[in-house]
Amino acid sequence: MDYKSAGVDIEAGYRSVELMKKYVSETVRPEVLGGIGGFSGAFSLKAIKDMEEPVLLSGTDGVGTKIKAAFLMDKHDTVGIDCVAMCVNDVACAGGEPLFFLDYIACGKNIPEKIAEIVKGVAEGCKQAGCSLVGGETAEHPGLMPEDEYDVAGFTVGVADKKDMITGENLKAGDVLIGLASTGIHSNGFSLIRKVFPMTKESLETYYDELGATLGETLLTPTRIYVKALKSIKDAGVRVKACSHITGGGFYENIPRMLKDGVNAEVDLKSFPVPPIFKLLQEKGGISDQMMYNTYNMGLGMILAVDPADVEKTMEAAKAAGDTPYIVGKIVEGEKGVTLC
Repeated sequence: MDYKSAGVDIEAGYRSVELMKKYVSETVRPEVLGGIGGFSGAFSLKAIKDMEEPVLLSGTDGVGTKIKAAFLMDKHDTVGIDCVAMCVNDVACAGGEPLFFLDYIACGKNIPEKIAEIVKGVAEGCKQAGCSLVGGETAEHPGLMPEDEYDVAGFTVGVADKKDMITGENLKAGDVLIGLASTGIHSNGFSLIRKVFPMTKESLETYYDELGATLGETLLTPTRIYVKALKSIKDAGVRVKACSHITGGGFYENIPRMLKDGVNAEVDLKSFPVPPIFKLLQEKGGISDQMMYNTYNMGLGMILAVDPADVEKTMEAAKAAGDTPYIVGKIVEGEKGVTLC
């Protein structure tokens, strides 16, 4: 009897590490100390010593049941981007710069080539966010998970000078809301999607004219990473007053999180386009408007509040970073919350 006969292949683990090394190396920032394979990841803080009051920011998240589509399509190089995005976007909307990232992959059976594809996506997400992939863990769980399935989660640490943090405390009536376009569903609400569309290979390979792609290709479109956009806006001299990452809970749950007491966010639903996948999902599932905006991003992955004088600079800086911004509403006096109109 040995470990392999019990279901854990140590040699496959070694092979996975070798295959992923080339992807990890592409994310290395100058602050990274040592290489992959150590017991911990080391990152020098020398570069932040000139900040007045450096604050560490952290975020952790996973991809949720979106990975079910990846299983059925046997496509594993995008869910890692989603995992990074869900973490770094949270850090960025607080005014932080993501520094490094670690991933955790649990699988029923370690298939090195599949694990390497997942990590390839993680590394791509880190490159988009400008942070380093400094370590991770691949855990083989025979008997606990089916051999062809896995789960992926991650953790990031970022930094901000306290004076530059986005807190919402200076919001006032008249401030303008700017939304940054999403790439589609992102990584939330897939349990509802799985109730509307059969999660079969045939269903996912169905082509829809309105999507311009198959359902599976559309659902696996990676979550947009907004780190560069927010950095570009900051570098343009704009002070973002409040920011919300539109994830699970949609508009109704996430927008109020960026507000202080005594102000209300008015969002004009005619000011931005709703991607076709949301319209198709709502029609096929008979889902109410309220439930859609309480579950999905509906086309806006990030919403910022800025002073009216900074609107043009914000729009231009977002475009320069490759994002598509829309003026989507304003801050008004009233009960803390969001009004969709």
